[in-house]
Amino acid sequence: MAYEAELSRANPTCLVFLIDQSSSMAEPFGAQPEQAKSSGVADSINRLLQNLILKCAKSDGIRDYFHVGVIGYGGQVSWALGGELTGRKLTPISDVASHPLRIEPRTRKVSDGAGGLIEQKFKFPVWFEATAGGRTPMCKALGEASKEIAGFIERFPDAFPPLVINITDGKATDGNPEQAAGQRIKLQTSDGAVMLFNAHLSSSPVRAIEFPSREGELPDPEARILFRMSSVLPRKFREAAKGEGFAVNDNTRGFVFNADLVSVIRFLEIGTRAAQTVR
Repeated sequence: MAYEAELSRANPTCLVFLIDQSSSMAEPFGAQPEQAKSSGVADSINRLLQNLILKCAKSDGIRDYFHVGVIGYGGQVSWALGGELTGRKLTPISDVASHPLRIEPRTRKVSDGAGGLIEQKFKFPVWFEATAGGRTPMCKALGEASKEIAGFIERFPDAFPPLVINITDGKATDGNPEQAAGQRIKLQTSDGAVMLFNAHLSSSPVRAIEFPSREGELPDPEARILFRMSSVLPRKFREAAKGEGFAVNDNTRGFVFNADLVSVIRFLEIGTRAAQTVR
């Protein structure tokens, strides 16, 4: 199938992020011991939402090229945008833009133009907050996502296929997620089947395996399950990954194993940028 449909306000696509919020997400990234996995992922999702808003900003306002949703799964499975969006499921990007939970003052280090660094203040919008507790009901989260995406496809049958991105640091505690993920294969628009990408987070400073093509490259059974759950990259996504220096082929899947924060950010950018052909 093509995966070539252009985005428009009349024919948007949807993005659903499944975020592991189990107790182990309070542990630090292996290569970034100063930051918990939960807060690093939350920052990445909030930054991505801001970038999507900027992508959709035109002279007449924010155009609804995307409907987005975030599902957290840990002590409970729930749609996890905060503030006025609490409880909202798939939400047009213009509504996301209008209703951040809060705006945080932050600082970052930038070049001073003379070989040094200075601190620069900036405003950081927050829609999704970090939390960690409970087990890992991944199967239930996948089912919830599939249910909402089915309704979206009924409304927009010719849309660029929806994309689900699952970010987790462990294995499901409520069954076999490969079976749950299989339900999304049945969901498709006229342009292609719904895609599922998976990012496994690391707690130790080990090398990430990014966009693998063979199950045998992966070191343990849980990694191989996530690999098999992950969609083969369509052409546009392969081109985006290749542009970032990854060696990809026709069998490459939307999966990263042992990801650190840098890998997560790059993974999210590649996964969403490829869908952004708009008119």
